[in-house]
Order: sequence, then C-alpha cells, then structure tokens
Amino acid sequence: MKKILKHIGKIIYIFLFVILIILIIFAVVQKTSDNRKSIGGIKIFTVITGSMIPVYDIGDILIVKEVIPEEIKVEDDIVYQGKKGSFKGKTITHRVISIKKKEDGNYGIITKGVANLSQDPEINQTQVLGKVMFRVPIISLAL
Repeated sequence: MKKILKHIGKIIYIFLFVILIILIIFAVVQKTSDNRKSIGGIKIFTVITGSMIPVYDIGDILIVKEVIPEEIKVEDDIVYQGKKGSFKGKTITHRVISIKKKEDGNYGIITKGVANLSQDPEINQTQVLGKVMFRVPIISLAL
C-alpha cells in the first residue's frame, strides 16, 4: 500500500511540476509581448482586484482564449485592455452586460465587475484579449 501511495505522490508531483512549467512559459510569452501574444490562442492572467468576487478571488489564475467578436455573449467574462479614464493601460477581467453591433460592423461592449456598482466605459472589439474559459483551482488555491 505504501508503494502505491508513493507512486501516486510522484505522479501528482510530476503533474503539478509540468503545469507550473507550462504556466511559466505562458507568463514569459505574455510579459515579453505586453499581453498581445498567445500560445495556441490561449493566455493566462492573474486576478489582482476584488471586482469579480465571488466569481474570482484575488490571486486566481484564469485561462483565457482568444475569440472573434461574434463569439462574445452577454454574461461572458472577458479580459480586455482598458483605454479610457482610470482603466487606461490596465488589463481588466469583467463580465459582459451588453453588446451592440454598430453601423460600421464593429461591436461596442459594456462590461462590469460583478462586485462593482457601476459599469465600465464602453470598449470595442479590438480591446478584447480573450474570453475566460476557466480558472485553475489547484494553482489558485496554492497561492
């Protein structure tokens, strides 16, 4: 029995080590490209504020997939690059509360942190870095 538990422990250790290496590679690629490059359309982000509590906690690791504007729906959580007011230059993860297709064919997207009282300034589709696919609970819990 001890032998089996020892092997299971090694497998879990190797699995977590591989996940950590993959996350480091993603982080390096993103940092060196100012969040503009991805690996296979996938990016990772860390939640740094409480604007999305209770959905995401501070320190949570989010796996984000690049999407075309037509794939974004109301109630999706997206990551975008802020360009207005206090959001300027910040990477924001908030929930989509409305989408409108404009006459020029582009999309105007309104988001809001679930813990926030007010909505964010409207963003356009070029600001969207991706849609949150899931959070990595094992890594998030370890932080």
